[in-house]
Amino acid sequence: MREIIFDTETTGLDSRMDRIIEIGGVELLNHFPTGRTIHIYINPGDQKVHPDALAVHGITDEFLKDKKPFSAVVEEIIEFFGDARWIAHNATFDMGFVNAELARLGIPPVLPERVVDTLSLARRKHPMGPNSLDALCRRYGIDNSHRTKHGALLDSELLAEVYIEMIGGRQTALGLSVSATSGAGDAEIVLDEAVDIGLERPRPLAPRLSEAEAQAHDALIAALGTKGIWARYDRPN
Repeated sequence: MREIIFDTETTGLDSRMDRIIEIGGVELLNHFPTGRTIHIYINPGDQKVHPDALAVHGITDEFLKDKKPFSAVVEEIIEFFGDARWIAHNATFDMGFVNAELARLGIPPVLPERVVDTLSLARRKHPMGPNSLDALCRRYGIDNSHRTKHGALLDSELLAEVYIEMIGGRQTALGLSVSATSGAGDAEIVLDEAVDIGLERPRPLAPRLSEAEAQAHDALIAALGTKGIWARYDRPN
């Protein structure tokens, strides 16, 4: 299963008028990072960065002047995400902006069933909170000391670590997966088929029963007669 843990930074809080100015994402395959990432700064056109947003992410209008508009990078974004699940913390916010940007270009939206909200997952797993990204990093012992400002790629990398821990840590190779039953805000943890991680023994283990123990077992089965339940099974070699 392929998933993209992603984050956006924006000019403000209103997706009807504010714009995405940064997007970052980390690729997971069967819940493990592959090393592939995406990180793009985006020119918001005439929309200026609100002072409150600037205080959060530190991305200035001057910095964005020479960056490409969303229309020039949308194909790169769509290609990177492909058919993967979109996973974000407070995904309703991020997906509101993503789908608003797509709508401006006449591109169909990302459907809710492809989205997982890690904030919703965290609230269900830790109902007493707090469940901000920083709080979850502290809870799971993830070093976020270098996070002095919000940044889309850095936040995606931290969230990827948090997400893996929330769904079972490195044991996810045993088959834990996440399905988004109703899109953002309604994800649930389910058991899926185990992932083949190549741990099958090249040769079977040697028998653990001694010959004397095996003979005693056979004698006991014989004494039980043909109606005994153990007579239905072969003795393991």
